[in-house]
Amino acid sequence: MKIAGLSGKIIASMIAITLLAVLLVFFTAYLFYYFMDTFWPDYIFVDSYIPAAPELIWLAGTTIIALTIAVAVAVNLARHILSPLNSVTKGIRLLAAGDLSARATSFNNAQNETNQLIRDFNLLAEKLERMTNEQRFWNAAITHELRTPVTILYGRLQGMLDGIFTPDNHQLRSLLVQVDGLKNLVEDLRVVSLEESGHLNLRSQYINLNTEITSVVEFMKDSLAQAHQYVELDLAVNDASCDPARIRQALIALLTNAIKHAVPGCIKIQTRSTQNSLTLCVEDEGPGIAEALAPHVFTAFRRSSDSDVTGSGLGLAVVAAIARAHNGEASCRPTAEGGTRFEMRWPYNRIAQPEKR
Repeated sequence: MKIAGLSGKIIASMIAITLLAVLLVFFTAYLFYYFMDTFWPDYIFVDSYIPAAPELIWLAGTTIIALTIAVAVAVNLARHILSPLNSVTKGIRLLAAGDLSARATSFNNAQNETNQLIRDFNLLAEKLERMTNEQRFWNAAITHELRTPVTILYGRLQGMLDGIFTPDNHQLRSLLVQVDGLKNLVEDLRVVSLEESGHLNLRSQYINLNTEITSVVEFMKDSLAQAHQYVELDLAVNDASCDPARIRQALIALLTNAIKHAVPGCIKIQTRSTQNSLTLCVEDEGPGIAEALAPHVFTAFRRSSDSDVTGSGLGLAVVAAIARAHNGEASCRPTAEGGTRFEMRWPYNRIAQPEKR
């Protein structure tokens, strides 16, 4: 049976030390008595149980040599074991002190177990650093998104109190727009946060997907018309198992994204099904997504650099969160016409319809 890794190293070292000790005793005893019998036969006392002076010298020399070999082997083995562990210990201390860039050093001569420990520690440190940076980014982004509408609300309300603004319907509608934006921002943050923590509960049921899509299009028709856009439906799926409220929320986010970023023209909404999955697609006619932004399009608070476009940068993150909550995924890809095709895919769970009586 082959024993590899650190256990094998320790076992092999102990066996080697034992064999060396046995061989050392055997050969030194042989050489000792050979030379004594050849050159100093008078010092050999065969009938005595007490070692003579030469024998004591031989025993002391053999012990010193054996200890030297054992210490050398032990030091080498300890270096192989302790050097990687000391590196990990140093990294842990640096992490505890707040240095999230700390990493353990890998050693070429380290055993598999210690190298695996180093790799696991470095992966943990990288994940901790990434999560901390993301948390700082989230805090800064949320503060930025909340500051603008809150500042506007405060300024308008203060202006009304000071008599600068007249509290008429126009001013109240303006304030209501800001409050509505805050409400949507809080809801988007709630959805993304709940999904990331695994607590976004779905109320899945058997629905007519076409009905849900057409109701969203009807709800968004005025906003689409203002952006000089129209919807073309290509619905090939009738029945689906999902949370209808969340699917509507995701579709509204996709259409809102198209209204803000796509050129005037046609927006295609398609549904497709395979044996195992359902796909909801929203496709626009351009101008497409910048290559640098494409990998982060579903990341919260990542937006294009277009200063004319407003928004929190949470809409597509909400779409991805809802897709993941349905055990699916969201993706996007450019189209041949220069537009962008967003796809939301989730498992096709067939639910038996109740029997008619």
